[in-house]
Amino acid sequence: MTEHSSLRAVGWARSLPVSRGVKTARDWTRRHLATIGWLERAPDLADSILLTVSELVTNAHIHARSSAQLILTWDEKCLHVTVHDASPQLPDPRRPTDGSLGGRGLLLIDALADDWHTYRCPRGKDVTACFQPPAPDPAGLQGSG
Repeated sequence: MTEHSSLRAVGWARSLPVSRGVKTARDWTRRHLATIGWLERAPDLADSILLTVSELVTNAHIHARSSAQLILTWDEKCLHVTVHDASPQLPDPRRPTDGSLGGRGLLLIDALADDWHTYRCPRGKDVTACFQPPAPDPAGLQGSG
């Protein structure tokens, strides 16, 4: 999107059933990151986004026991990664012990995302993580984003 574009935001949405969610979510997100140029310009940021998608979709499937709706919204200031599930119970970040196999997902998201929040919806909840775009190319070369 250019500075003078009338388009100020673009979004994509995908429903992910419990049976085939996480890999599908990562592959789908990777394709959309490519359309805004982040795979090439900021591969580490793209990896952080993909890990966040994995964690959020996994949480929806395991803790909410529901399908997940993954929504990506790019508004030129932030890529919002939202996962909606059917449970009204908000996530409760925990402090895992050294021996625990799980419980680190929200800690990872907190470390990777610029911001994140949760809120209840009429039919469940949304968890949204925000990722700010990579710094502009110092040579003035812009990707497709």
